[in-house]
Parts: sequence; C-alpha cells; structure tokens
Amino acid sequence: MSASISRPLQADGRAAGHVRSFAEFRRARMIRSLRRLAVAFVAVAALAVGVLFGLGRIAHIGPFAPGVPQAAYDARSWNLIVVNRWHRIPDDYPAPQLTKLANGQQVDSRIYPELQRMFDAMRADGISPEVTAGYRTHDEQQQIMDSTVFQYVNHQGMSEKEAAAAAETKVAVPGTSEHELGLAIDVNAVGASEADANQRVYDWLAANAWRYGFILRYPDGKNDVTGVLFEPWHYRYVGAEAARTIHDEGVTLEEYQR
Repeated sequence: MSASISRPLQADGRAAGHVRSFAEFRRARMIRSLRRLAVAFVAVAALAVGVLFGLGRIAHIGPFAPGVPQAAYDARSWNLIVVNRWHRIPDDYPAPQLTKLANGQQVDSRIYPELQRMFDAMRADGISPEVTAGYRTHDEQQQIMDSTVFQYVNHQGMSEKEAAAAAETKVAVPGTSEHELGLAIDVNAVGASEADANQRVYDWLAANAWRYGFILRYPDGKNDVTGVLFEPWHYRYVGAEAARTIHDEGVTLEEYQR
C-alpha cells in the first residue's frame, strides 16, 4: 500500500490548491471590511475623546470639564472655611447642628449666641432686624437656582443656556453657597418692606457686625475676588479675631485667608 501524502496548508488553514467557494470569498471579504471599520471606529473615538478632553481642560466645557475643587476644611478653624464659586463645600463637611430662630429660619448652633447678642444690641439701638435667610439644604439651593432660571426663560425670553449663566450671577450654584454651611445669614428689617428700614439695618451691620464675629461677606467692588456682587444684607460668621482684622483692613475672607 502506498503512503498517503498530506497536502500543505495555506495561511488561512485550507489545503493548498483549494478553490474557495463564493460564500467563503464573501465571508472573508466581510471579515476584512469589519476589521477596517473597527480600526476606523477606534481611531475616530480616540480623536473625539481627545477633542472633548481638550475642550474640558482648556475651555471648561463638556463631560471632561474639571469639577469645582473642594474648599480646604479644618475642623479646628471651621469658622474660616472659604466657600465660593471656585471652591465648593467639601464632601466631608459635617452636617451642622442647627438652632431654629423665632421666625423658623435656622443657623449653625455655634454662631447662635453671638447672633443673639448682635440682635439684642441692634434692638437696643432702635433697629428691628430679622434673619430672612439662614441655613439651606442643597435641595433648597437647587430650587432657588431652578426658579431663577425659569424666571429668565419665561419672563425675559432667554435661552436655557443664557438663563443659567444669568442666574449664576445672582444665585450661588448649589454646593457653593455659604447658606448650605449654616454660617451665613441674610439680615433685613422685620417685614423687609421698607427700603429705609432695611438701609438702617445695613448701616448698623456695616459699622458694628464685626464686634460679634460677623463680616459683610460680599462688599461693594470686590466681586472679582468673592465671585458675588455687592450684597449689603449677607453676613458671615468668622469669629471675633478674624472679623476685627477683616473689618479694620477692609479685605474679604478670600484675601484674609491668602
């Protein structure tokens, strides 16, 4: 019996001399096409990611835009934390223990004694103040932002993008508001209906709030530093020592902490 001779194989595993069927030819061509498409898809995807990453890092837009960094926080100097549009409330910032005021507003319990002393002094001088905004939850701050955007869109005809940009000049982005700390208060005259009564409150606070550890947080002409336009009603507790220095030197909390 003669020995069988095996036929050499081609690179694709078929025996040399094998004639491919039309179906095999089509399958091979499809596989090559799919491989080329896969390579092209990966290349396009990589280019798109690169462009988006560049936009995020340079123009601060898109899914790769860097998030607002966390504010530095030290429990030993809790009263000096700097939260603004460039530094959000840290993830590990503890939920404040709150004290409820007579009108239902709440503040961090640590600032309540000095707030009470300050209001007693104001009343002794014939001023009738009230806290019109104290502690807010993140959700409450978001509701204020959403309401402001809605007003711009529906009453001023702005686009969503324009409204959001305009709203951020009036309302702190949720997560960056001092009201979420419980250390900030908006103070107006009781009822907040008379401009003259409110102005008397603002004048008294500007002259005396530092004595009780509170500072005018957003002074006139400092919005490039604080990120917020002048708000004569917004006061922030920083403690007696810091408040004295900030008042005497005419600086902001940001500048004090540099």
